[in-house]
Amino acid sequence: MQVRCTKCSQPIALSDVVESSGGRLSHLDCARSRGLTLEERALLFVYCSDHVVADCLSCFMSFRLIELAADPLGGRTNLCPRCRKDLTQNVRSHLFSCVELPSEIRERTREVREAAQILIKRSHELSNRSDVLMREAEAHLLASQQALRAAMARRAAS
Repeated sequence: MQVRCTKCSQPIALSDVVESSGGRLSHLDCARSRGLTLEERALLFVYCSDHVVADCLSCFMSFRLIELAADPLGGRTNLCPRCRKDLTQNVRSHLFSCVELPSEIRERTREVREAAQILIKRSHELSNRSDVLMREAEAHLLASQQALRAAMARRAAS
């Protein structure tokens, strides 16, 4: 059983950008669930605008942030300008390891992402455990109903 966004009801993946409200997870932006956060974009603009932030493995090319393409009608960003492959994960990986970022900011960025992934994993685990408990309760209910029917049948027969 997958954890679903409380806003759009789509499954939440480990790579999605999420927020938690009242113990419930949702996408920060349902239309761009795997997109960069405002904070990540700001850090890239300030610290990484002058060097390569993504490599397209399909095209064997490297790109600076300003060179990446966008699809305004489809709402996608961080695309390879040649093959249109989404390079958002490559850009995010760069951000977590960029030596231009002050070490404290780089570490905090990594901690925030790890905390979000832990939260998503735990939500998946709780959802799976809940599903198991529901199945066990359903099986117990079915067995109880069958026992009741059997007892009623014996009673009617005597």
